Amino acid sequence: MTAYAAPLTDMRFVIGELAGLAEIAALPGLGDTSPELVDAILDEAGKFGAEVLAPLNRPGDIAGCGFNEGLVRTPEGFKEAYGQFVEGGWNGLPFDPEYGGHGLPWLVSAAVSEIWNAANMALALCPLLTQGAAEMLIVHGSSELKSRYLRKLVSGEWTGTMNLTEPQAGSDLGQTRCKAVRKDGRYLISGQKIFITYGDHDLTENIIHTVLARTPDAPPGVKGLSLFVVPKFLLNEDGSLGERNDLRCLSIEHKLGINASPTCVMSYGDGGGASGFLIGEETRGIEYMFTMMNNARLAVGLEGVAIAERAYQQARDYARARVQGRLLGGGDPAPVAIVNHPDVRRMLLFMKAGTEAARALAYHVAASLDLARRHPDEAVRRDRRSQIDLLTPVIKAWCTDTAIEVANTGIQVHGGMGYIEETGAAQHLRDARIAAIYEGTNGIQALDLVGRKVARDKGAAATAFIATVGALGRQCGNAGGDDLTVIARRLLTGVEALGKATDWLVETYPRDPRAVAAGAVHYLRLFGIVAGGWLMARAALRATAKLVGGDDAEYLRGKVITARFFADQYLLQAEMLATLFTEGLSSVQAASNRHL
Repeated sequence: MTAYAAPLTDMRFVIGELAGLAEIAALPGLGDTSPELVDAILDEAGKFGAEVLAPLNRPGDIAGCGFNEGLVRTPEGFKEAYGQFVEGGWNGLPFDPEYGGHGLPWLVSAAVSEIWNAANMALALCPLLTQGAAEMLIVHGSSELKSRYLRKLVSGEWTGTMNLTEPQAGSDLGQTRCKAVRKDGRYLISGQKIFITYGDHDLTENIIHTVLARTPDAPPGVKGLSLFVVPKFLLNEDGSLGERNDLRCLSIEHKLGINASPTCVMSYGDGGGASGFLIGEETRGIEYMFTMMNNARLAVGLEGVAIAERAYQQARDYARARVQGRLLGGGDPAPVAIVNHPDVRRMLLFMKAGTEAARALAYHVAASLDLARRHPDEAVRRDRRSQIDLLTPVIKAWCTDTAIEVANTGIQVHGGMGYIEETGAAQHLRDARIAAIYEGTNGIQALDLVGRKVARDKGAAATAFIATVGALGRQCGNAGGDDLTVIARRLLTGVEALGKATDWLVETYPRDPRAVAAGAVHYLRLFGIVAGGWLMARAALRATAKLVGGDDAEYLRGKVITARFFADQYLLQAEMLATLFTEGLSSVQAASNRHL
């Protein structure tokens, strides 16, 4: 497996030129976020990822996790690496100093999270969920819950989980059967949860589970669910660890990928009831959980960016080293490195362009989180919240679908060697595959986009976003130069296709939502490609402008080439996807169960 090196040059370009670090640093409370500080953080994160986390990635995949008599053991080296992660203060980057955090922008935290996931996705899943649990408690937890659990979660000394899924209730959380019975100022939790990432492990001394459960008199469906903190170990009055709670891991799953991450079947209340503590109010659990789920959806989108980058680096380095075949059209019979062959170059550019567009989109939304929370102008905060809501399903689904395509292409670059586990290319595809399923499958994300995010407001947020992209396309077209002219033309064609698809969606959904749902994945892919094309066009504009100054000329020229490739190979799909969405799926509704 190729050694990992964080793509710091591109990260810095995206953070500074596309996500707007200067604007973020000017927000209240973020005045210390200088470019020099961000550079130093990225440098140190890159070293930690490359030197500590990445070397454990392949061995962890081979060894997997151990399970014996209810105890989970992570692979050799994971506990020590996680200890260094906590000691370095990495988990607390975006959180308020009031809770022991560093108060840095979510934009910076997003970039650092990409590094963790690219270096070792299986290990990075643990802090991903811990940060989500901490964010949820900050927003919805009582002062007592915050005082007892939050600082340890922010530091990473304790880890957090998200307990939603049950054997009979996957994405349909309304079927949840886990019970919560009130008793003596707390609740007794009983039931079983499955697919609980890091539900048990040996990395920390305590695990703070957030569990969806139903109180006896609650209404049916999701409106009857409440959310509880259920710690592995209860706390004494002084905050020290007390007795073991009534919960246990029954087994861990044997999976396609992320083998070093324990995916647990958890049982609560076998001995009479696990002590749980209500978060907020009863029957508002699904509302509170969505704070954590939306945080996780953005984080999973970053997983897609990370694995795509790792797969690209693996394929690129292999293509540079692998000598095979003579140069097509050349007179020299000597074999050359396969990176010189046109089809291999096409595949590598496909991987690079998709990865960089996904990174730009994920960082843009991370910056929007900072603006939505801290900007002094309510109109700006409202606009950014609207854009975050609109783009969250796109980030989660399009970035993870892109990762799968990139990792799959990486195997093809390797040829037969890509199918051999020892090269490491196959692991990236196996690891990436789960990201399209996490936090609601990508089909569910598409339904969320067309139904809740576009149809519900009659396309207002989508139309505003389309106008923003169109304005950039016209600006790009007026800038001059062959590459920018072509990029602008492709982007404006994509914007037009997205606009027509959105109009059809808004018109059709009220009378025939099934017709819209049948092609929702095509609409989401169309949205992702146009959004990615928008940011790649901005990147080409900024790179062209900076080339005049002569700084980082090779990187900047490469950025323009990659943006042009995205326009030529990705954005050209827009019209096809719009047609697929609006015209190509009558057969889906015509087919009955007997035809399948």
